[in-house]
Amino acid sequence: MDVRARIVGLGKYLPERILTNSDLERLVDTSDTWIQERTGVRERRMVADDESASTMAIEAARVALAQAEIDPADLDLIIVTTITPDGLFPAVASRVQHGLGAKRAAAFDISAACVGFLTGMATASQFISSGAYQRVLVVGSEALSRMINWKDRSTCVLFGDGAGAVVLEASDRGGPLSFVFHSDGSGVHFLYAPGPCGPPATTKTDDYYIAMEGTQIFKFAVHAMESSAREAVEAAGLALDDIDLLIPHQANLRIINATAKALGIPPERVMINVDRYGNTSSASIPIALREAWEQDRLHDGDRLLLVSVGGGLAWGAMVIEWVPLGPVPVAAEAAHIAAGS
Repeated sequence: MDVRARIVGLGKYLPERILTNSDLERLVDTSDTWIQERTGVRERRMVADDESASTMAIEAARVALAQAEIDPADLDLIIVTTITPDGLFPAVASRVQHGLGAKRAAAFDISAACVGFLTGMATASQFISSGAYQRVLVVGSEALSRMINWKDRSTCVLFGDGAGAVVLEASDRGGPLSFVFHSDGSGVHFLYAPGPCGPPATTKTDDYYIAMEGTQIFKFAVHAMESSAREAVEAAGLALDDIDLLIPHQANLRIINATAKALGIPPERVMINVDRYGNTSSASIPIALREAWEQDRLHDGDRLLLVSVGGGLAWGAMVIEWVPLGPVPVAAEAAHIAAGS
């Protein structure tokens, strides 16, 4: 019998502070209309002074573990995907392990920018499928607001903070059916952030802001997401018509819409929340996955297509078979109604 990595718990955490487009109008030369037309973002969340990638990851993980009814002490492995760690080392995953009390679990980080969560999911799936581990926690967590130049309107309008978590468990059904990944390091300069350990000529001492060539990224992103999505669907032995829900990286509404159109997937089969959270890098897909469940958009046997592109340049996609987690909690339903979705 094939061992599969079934999703048994989902969690998310969004900081309380909301930064609206109107707020940004007071910080930089921009407007709500300009931002929405080019990105689809209306607002995004910002970490508080006492929050970080690790604290958000812990909160999202607790929600996922509670839903899975798994004690942290029973976890075998914790993978955190992030490009905004609390420090250069140790791994954020080590802080999460301690915060959760997951004393048995191995822990490490993956740095793959916006493709990080998919990379973490694929890695966890392989550990489970091989029989090495039974229960793995994967968390995408980003405090991107701490890497933003608030005078650069091409980047400050896009990004937000948050965390999403998934608990995977060995099963005979559900979980990833396929995954594909690609990278092109020649495009590093299109989307990157400097750091403290590079050559002196390229290392700054006061900031490590995100730098992006938006036009180049847009052109690349749509093609990369479409092509990898088609590869993953084919590798799963499916056709695009078999996909019940597309859950793309929430980079930019124009990118999402162009990708869905290129794949022939109608709007009603696309999960979108970029308008409320902006681009949360590796946290965007798990947050969207949790919200799709809260909105009762995931049903037994559904085939979900997850696809992402980001700095590296890196891109990839994954097809997942959904197995129900149980009824949507009353609190989630109330939040869904309050959000006007």
